[in-house]
Amino acid sequence: MTRMGMAVDLNRCIGCQTCALACKMQNNVPMGMLWNRVLTESDEGIDGVQGVYPDVEKTYVPVSCQHCENAPCVKVCPVEATYKDENGRVLIDYDRCIGCRYCMAACPYNVRVFKWEEAIQNPNFSYGDPRVPDRKVGVVEKCSLCKELTDDGQEPRCVQTCPAEARIFGDLDDPESTISRYIRENDAEVLLAEKGTKPSVYYIGLNGGKVDV
Repeated sequence: MTRMGMAVDLNRCIGCQTCALACKMQNNVPMGMLWNRVLTESDEGIDGVQGVYPDVEKTYVPVSCQHCENAPCVKVCPVEATYKDENGRVLIDYDRCIGCRYCMAACPYNVRVFKWEEAIQNPNFSYGDPRVPDRKVGVVEKCSLCKELTDDGQEPRCVQTCPAEARIFGDLDDPESTISRYIRENDAEVLLAEKGTKPSVYYIGLNGGKVDV
């Protein structure tokens, strides 16, 4: 059994948004929607800094679906459109989704988005993996750990494209995998551990997991 997961080293993240844009391109995410957001730990709200000038610092926190072991979104879906697969990924069957948004309300990480409109189709420029399911207007969508890539043994697109190598992907069930060793050796934490969701995404340098998502 493989339990796919990810670690994000916030000491390396530079807030460049490459992961967010690569995710958007890979999955043909419509304008105005993101499956992967880059937040900031700040004393001043969105895109601020911590501390008082000149002693300030800025920490970026990329947030997407946490692929929780105890996923509240799975429990509340009335049509079983949201489910966990054999590799630990939380996925959505878009043909079953009725757009009730119960899952959005249940998710403590605010990482699901409702599809209000079609993605823009430009005849002169195309992007997106053709294997990614087309989502109709009126469904909820989110990060799938790039199922189409990871099923082929590749890393998610956000991991592949991170210029700072701040993301590590691998098998959490293998104690000798790179990600398992990285989590152990760097005292990695999860977001909102008190919620009991048991995420499969870990963070290094999170400072207690108190981030306004």
